[in-house]
Order: sequence, then structure tokens, then C-alpha cells
Amino acid sequence: MKRLALTFFLTGLLSAAASDRDYDIVDFGAKNDTTVLSTAAIQRAIDQCSAAGGGRVVVPAGMYKTGTLVLRSHVDLHLETGATLFGSTRLADYRPMKTDYVSLRTWGETVQLIFADRVQHVSISGHGTIDGRGAAFKKLSWNDEGITRPHLLRFVQSQDISIADVTLRNSGCWMQHYLACDRLHIRGIKVFNRNNYNNDALDLDGCHDVVVSDMLADSDDDAITLKSTSPRLCENVVIHDCIVSSHCNAIKLGTETNGGFRNINISNCVVRPSEDQTTQFFGDPSKRGTSAISLEIVDGGILENVHVSNIVAEGTESPIFIRLGNRARGYAQGVPVTKVGTIKGVHLSHITVNGAGSTGCSITGLPGHPVENVWLTDITIRQQGGSKEVAVPDDEKEKDYPEATMWGVLPAKGFFVRHARNINFRNIIVTTDQPDARPEYVRVDVE
Repeated sequence: MKRLALTFFLTGLLSAAASDRDYDIVDFGAKNDTTVLSTAAIQRAIDQCSAAGGGRVVVPAGMYKTGTLVLRSHVDLHLETGATLFGSTRLADYRPMKTDYVSLRTWGETVQLIFADRVQHVSISGHGTIDGRGAAFKKLSWNDEGITRPHLLRFVQSQDISIADVTLRNSGCWMQHYLACDRLHIRGIKVFNRNNYNNDALDLDGCHDVVVSDMLADSDDDAITLKSTSPRLCENVVIHDCIVSSHCNAIKLGTETNGGFRNINISNCVVRPSEDQTTQFFGDPSKRGTSAISLEIVDGGILENVHVSNIVAEGTESPIFIRLGNRARGYAQGVPVTKVGTIKGVHLSHITVNGAGSTGCSITGLPGHPVENVWLTDITIRQQGGSKEVAVPDDEKEKDYPEATMWGVLPAKGFFVRHARNINFRNIIVTTDQPDARPEYVRVDVE
């Protein structure tokens, strides 16, 4: 009932905000010609629509090339069937933007195809396509995403946002980044993002009151990704009925975790291998994907009241990874992380995994900082097996980047649990395709 109420609330707000007036981008000078840059024409349509009180900016059937577009309040960018917005392949056609919101990803200017900051009642709708042509932008340094490789969508500190039905393809880095936004509804979109490094499908970053449903996503990097690159938690999030593929982590809370996560419910999702395995930038070299579910706190934040249920996964190296570490990366210059975070209150249930690799699953904290109060119920894992006995890793890797394969093949074919309290297993079945000498469970410093 709460999920439906929030959905109707968001839909009602957006419907009430928009007028009946349409602003066709062709009327403002946009050309159905990918050799002509239509940025100025489309931006005029957006600006006039917003100034008049709101309405639909219509992209009719055709192919239009654009650089950075800035969305305004009360505007619905509507792509009709057969319409495609192509991102320019020239970095000079993108407008560097700087928000005043302070986070790890906003220290300086960033570039993106569609940008919105401090807007209300905005939407992107219709059955058309936005294609960033991100393969044109080469990776120049380890952290150049959003600087020389554009995001496709970026919304910052905005409210009442709806993204529905559209197809999003080929970003220069992250496909869609929602930072410190409230009342966000994403429904029925298709995401294909396998043409560059850092090709996440969805990044929810410090957002509140979010519903994501019926998304079909195929990404090279992480697929459904919750982050916290500032002290603001990702909070009150419902994600359901999605089908996702990823070479990395299909469902992930992390890695950036300065604030953390609270009241997260993810259910009724399918994780499967990509149908297109022609390219790979990140992830497990077998192309099966690194993990199905990764829950991480490594930058001092909190993770509590997280429920993941009714997940079917096919082909993932290490199905379940829960990690409390202490990378301690600050979200801004001169703001150190002075404490280890916490993981308390995780419920994983009704999960079926087939075709997993031989690594195994893990739940690990740090000495004096245990993972606490985790319930795992009705979980079936069929994995490759074939391993001999494996010693418990002697390195805590406290500061390392958290990844399900960070210790290699684990000492348990089921679950390696270290530095943990009150971890509850009920009706867990682990089988292997090949004989495996490892026990199902290995416990170190566990109560």
C-alpha cells in the first residue's frame, strides 16, 4: 500500500504541474539531421516552456544532434516514438556545469548531456531514445568520469522527478546520476550502457523517497547502484520488478558511503548475463558478473533496515557480498572520515542463484567493528565448485576497494563470515557442479 501511495503521489504531482501546451523542438529550429547541432533550438523550447508555466517539449520522430541541455522546472521532455536525441561526439559541444551541492563528485565542473539543478516537477517521457554515443570519449585518467566523459542524465538537489518509458543508450560514463534528489519515480525505462568505462546503468546518490520499477538494464559496470557521496543518506527507496545484466555488481549499495543507506527495499528482480558479450571494460573476466548483491559501507556511513527479496540470478561469480571496511575517503577536501561505519539490520530472503563461480559468498567486518543483525532465509546457490581446501585470508584489507572477489577463492563454498554478530541462516542450500573440499561455512570472530 505504501508503494502504491507514493507512486500515485508522484504521478499526481507531475500531472498537475504540466499544462496542455506542447513546444515542438522543430518549431524552434531543431533539425532532423545528425550533421547539424540543435542544442540552441532545443534549449529555447525548454526555456520558453518553463517561462510560460510548464508543458511538454516534444521531440518528434527523427534524429537530432545536441550538446548539453539544461532542464527547467515544470518541463516534460517528451520523446515520441521514432525520435532519437544523439549526443554530440565533440566535447566542445558540452557545457561544463558546477553545482553548489558539495559531494565527492561535485568538487569541480562536470559535463553531461542533460543536466538539472534545483528544479521541481520535471520529467522525461515517451518511447523515444537518448543516445550519448559515449564511445567517442576516451578514458584519460582514473577519475575522469563526468569531466571529459559526459554523463547522459544528471539531476542534482531537485524534487518531483519522473523518468518513464524512454530508452537510454551509450553514455560516456554513468548513464543516470540522481544526486540529493527527493521524490523520484523511474518506471519502464530501457538502459543499454556497454560502450565505455564506468558504464553504470543507474546511480541513486543520497536520494530520498524513490520508486524504481520495470527497468530493463544492461551495463558493463554496476547496474542498480545506490551511493552516498555526501553525508546525505540514500533513504526510503523501493526498487522492484527489474531485469538487469552487469559485468560487475548487479545490485549494489556502495562503493561511496559517506552518509549511507536506510530503509531500502529491493524485490522481484532478475539478474542475468548480457546478451551482448562483444566488449568488456570492467568486471569478472569470465563475463558472468562479479556479484548479484553487494552491500558495502567503507567511508564511515551507516547501512540499516535493508531488505532484498525474491531475486533470481543466473551466472555471477560471488553471489552475495556484505562488507564493512574502512577506506575512509572523505566527500570533500579537508573533511576527513574519523570513524568506522556500521552495518546493522539486513534481511536477504528467497534468493535463487544458478551458474555461480567458485569464489563463494562473504559477510565481513573488521576487528572491533562487526557486521551485526543479518538474516538470510530461503537461499539456494548452485556454484561451479572444484576447489581444494583454502586457508582463511590473513589480510583484513581494511583500506582496500570493496569487491566480492577481493580475497580470491574463499575458504567456504557457501559463506565466509568474519567479525560478525547475530548472523542468522535459515534454509540455505549450496550445491556445486564439481566436488569441492571446502566446508559450507567458515566462521572467524563470530558470535
